[in-house]
Amino acid sequence: MTEAKAEPRRPDEVGVPDPFPYMHPLMKKNYGNWDWHDRLRPGVLHHVAKDGDEVWTVRAGTQRQMDVYTIRKLCDIADELAEGHVRFTTRSNIEFMVSSEAQVAPLIEKLESEGFPVGGTGNSVSMISHTQGWLHCDIPGTDASGVVKSLMDELYEEFTTEEMPNRVRITTSCCQINCGGQGDIAINVQYTKPPVINHDLVAGVCERPAVIARCPVAAIRPAMVNGKASLEVDEKKCICCGACYPPCPPMQINSDESTKLAIWVGGKHSNARSKPSFHKLVKANMPNNAPRWPEVAEVVKKILFAYKEDARDFERLGEWIDRIGWPRFFEMTELDFTHHLIDDYRGGRTTLNSSAHVHF
Repeated sequence: MTEAKAEPRRPDEVGVPDPFPYMHPLMKKNYGNWDWHDRLRPGVLHHVAKDGDEVWTVRAGTQRQMDVYTIRKLCDIADELAEGHVRFTTRSNIEFMVSSEAQVAPLIEKLESEGFPVGGTGNSVSMISHTQGWLHCDIPGTDASGVVKSLMDELYEEFTTEEMPNRVRITTSCCQINCGGQGDIAINVQYTKPPVINHDLVAGVCERPAVIARCPVAAIRPAMVNGKASLEVDEKKCICCGACYPPCPPMQINSDESTKLAIWVGGKHSNARSKPSFHKLVKANMPNNAPRWPEVAEVVKKILFAYKEDARDFERLGEWIDRIGWPRFFEMTELDFTHHLIDDYRGGRTTLNSSAHVHF
């Protein structure tokens, strides 16, 4: 008789990881049993369970892409001062959980001495969420993490204090597809020209049907150029989104002339007080000026501080704009209203966007 084959192990790397093996014991014990919480200071949360157990959480800002030495340093701090438990937020902040208030002050002192600011809670400027940029993304037009670094250097005090009318979510995206999501203020790449095609490389590098299918507005079609199979772009349809570049790098989209930055405002995901909303364009054609992006930082600060000065308590940035009106917003922020800000594109009505399906 032949031996029965062993059943292959079923994959378990799918979906959200189980959080309980890494959770602080008191948080695991009181899961779903919390009674109330408060903030002792910016960056410090205090949770009290119904049976009286207490947990203090200290939030510190970190960079999103971290080297192994920084990770080890944070883990050493956790082992020494925070009972060995940490977690990362969706905005790449690190949180240390402790079961005694006496541990909070030494932990804050150690984090700040090592260059990790404590804050980002309540009515503050949260750590900026961003896409991977040049480091990892397959369609980048800028270094999104570099934009974050330059902005947070300028907004450091707004992270460590809670002086905004409400929380402020800032996002950046390294392309127009906008992986960063909706934000009170968003800094996104803006491609201003259709791709420039290297016809000598298309046939050997690109799978042409995949490239054609990737275009959301059906602006790409097959072509023969100099006797070689290639592609061509209908520039009247093209919306300069850059989606064709990942499956076909010879369709080059980035250059000093065609890659700009744009600033959008008023987006939010939550439904607290008002419905979720898309952010809206307020500044276009800004230079992609690495490594500090001073022009972008100047505009972001104008918007942020006008909001800080004029908004009512608990108004999100978009709600503030809805109350004062767009003419007053452009006046207070000293921004120019140009034709670039008008959404007059109608091509989607007669292309793939007329379908209920999403096409890439």
